[in-house]
Amino acid sequence: MAYSHLLCPPAPGSTPHPVGLMESPHPRNCVVDYIIHHYAFTVNGCRFTDSFGRQAGTCSRSAQGLFGVPELSAPEGFRIAQETALRKADELVERVCSMPPGPQTVAIFDELSDSLCRVADLADFVKLAHPEAAFREAADEACRSIGTAVERLNTNVELYQSLQKLLADKKLVDSLDPETRRVAELFMFDFEISGIHLDKEKRKRAVDLNVKILDLSSTFLMGTNFPNKIEKRLLPEHVRQHFEPAGDHVVVDSLHAEAPDDLVREAAYKVFLYPDAGQLQCLEELLSSRDLLAQLVGYPTYAHRALQGAIAGNPETVMQFLEKLSDKLSERSNDDMILQSDHVSLWPEWALKRDGIPGVRTLVLTWLEELMPWDPPYYSGVIRAERYNIEPSLYCPFFSLGACMDGLSVLFHRLLGISLHAEQPVRGEVWCEDVRKLAVVHESEGLLGYIYCDFFQRADKPHQFGAHPVQVTKPVDVEGVVLTQEGPGKHECPVPLAVSISSICCGLSSVHGFGDCHFTIRGGRLKADGDYQLPVVVLMLNLPCPSRNLPTLLTPGMMENLFHEMGHAMHSMLGRTRYQHVTGTRCPTDFAEVPSILMEYFANDYRVVHQFARHYQTGQVLPRSMVSRLCESKKLCAAADLQLQVFYAALDQVYHGQHPLRRSTTDILRDTQEKFYGLPYVPNTVSLAFRPCVCH
Repeated sequence: MAYSHLLCPPAPGSTPHPVGLMESPHPRNCVVDYIIHHYAFTVNGCRFTDSFGRQAGTCSRSAQGLFGVPELSAPEGFRIAQETALRKADELVERVCSMPPGPQTVAIFDELSDSLCRVADLADFVKLAHPEAAFREAADEACRSIGTAVERLNTNVELYQSLQKLLADKKLVDSLDPETRRVAELFMFDFEISGIHLDKEKRKRAVDLNVKILDLSSTFLMGTNFPNKIEKRLLPEHVRQHFEPAGDHVVVDSLHAEAPDDLVREAAYKVFLYPDAGQLQCLEELLSSRDLLAQLVGYPTYAHRALQGAIAGNPETVMQFLEKLSDKLSERSNDDMILQSDHVSLWPEWALKRDGIPGVRTLVLTWLEELMPWDPPYYSGVIRAERYNIEPSLYCPFFSLGACMDGLSVLFHRLLGISLHAEQPVRGEVWCEDVRKLAVVHESEGLLGYIYCDFFQRADKPHQFGAHPVQVTKPVDVEGVVLTQEGPGKHECPVPLAVSISSICCGLSSVHGFGDCHFTIRGGRLKADGDYQLPVVVLMLNLPCPSRNLPTLLTPGMMENLFHEMGHAMHSMLGRTRYQHVTGTRCPTDFAEVPSILMEYFANDYRVVHQFARHYQTGQVLPRSMVSRLCESKKLCAAADLQLQVFYAALDQVYHGQHPLRRSTTDILRDTQEKFYGLPYVPNTVSLAFRPCVCH
């Protein structure tokens, strides 16, 4: 749920802050010891073990609730937290509406925003990430309750007038400091795009539409989480062994884009992206509702509303930019495609064809020499590995998790005077025993905030792309299909195919889904008593778990993602603004990725990498030549990768453009792909543009 209106600005690339987080004593343990708490790692030739001297999950302090919030020791605590926040919101609204305008008006608005966001943002994370269904359901209800209250406040005329009186008084405005004035203007902007200028009946309609959009977005997001299933007997043995077994089925939960077997990649692509009618209907209703809201509050399209205040300004400018970029990329991306095609030998394609028997179709395996959408991730990797000898297995031993965290700590200390320290969570503070808590400490300013590190894969963890896995209850059955294998050296082998699919996974840019990601749990702000409310964030990755004899080893891509997400976290720690409405990643979306992209440059600079990248067994430093080859390899097929992103962006613009849409969302997908991407659309699939990326 994205609270993009008055009271909860979005934290781009994340969700959302905890209620009354109890600050812990100053930390003492080093970050490397902490990260390896229950496990032993070898970093820089040194062996680290549990620095706490007790089993994971135990603690020396009394039990508390999630993120230190006492009420959240049980799911019922969300109801208490939301009721407390709503009561406080009513008190703040009454206070600000009865006082004369001045700088305190903005401070109360920000406190109002914070009181609601501290519940909504924490709940927004918990409903996605908590392993227990009761917690997820309670958090989801809290999100809906607070979200509805937010939308009503966005159209509260009396509240709006209290701010308008301030901004209409030039003398008062001139007396405001730049930060206070900017925050006041942002609050006013949120009122305006929410329809505060409408009459009472239309304002109510706007609130109803916003609440409907929140509900549809939540439903849509949860629908992206289902893995797809197929009966194992219906796949050739050499194909099905690549998918996780589940009784009589196998689970297709990703694109398996790195599988060397072309059939495995193709099968995964077509099953994983098979469209679900219910999810597509939800998408179309969501797009329609957004358009109705935009037009109700005075915008031609939802895209115009969403881009108001952004650098681009309007969708016409965005589409013009995308078209020019696509034209400039076309020659280079075509070269990339040709380069990859050169590595494609005869390979099979499954295609549905009519048999001449009414209602019966045959899945025919034909053989082609054409690059298809499931090929680029694999073949670009092959080309990079062949040309630059950058097989991930050569690099992983140098990138143990302990070494990478040590490198980040050293980098932050040298650049910013910041150290990462370990704290032992109390019982009930975290949602899984392998979640680590880091305190971010500045050499002169002291404690800046907390980072909760949820790094390791686990069965009950939200899949990299969305919400918590939900048990499939009613599979979708593709109509009677027969798979006939044909091709050079192949024999006829009819196999009936009935694909059981729980849902398509769709994710538009403004519907939150996540892979490796950063969640803002609470934003920093200066409180009325002069203390600073410390920011709290979660970093969620999907790294392999360590074993007794082997630490967690990262591929170069995993290491770069860790640096990227830590850039978001440090943005939240260092953005120490007076108002939480603009703290850290609660900045303009155009800027939100700058610190994290900057961290990627550090992750690819030998002057940084050689200080921590050491072989976990021998202590050997990663050779400069290996770093150079890795950096050079990223230039290969970069144009084709960027062309794919252009396609995604263009599709988003078309979906949120003029309504009613002239064709189905799937037809629009096909046409947009043909215009902006060089590979053919595969019938009976939704594009990966509809799914957050899961390419393992």
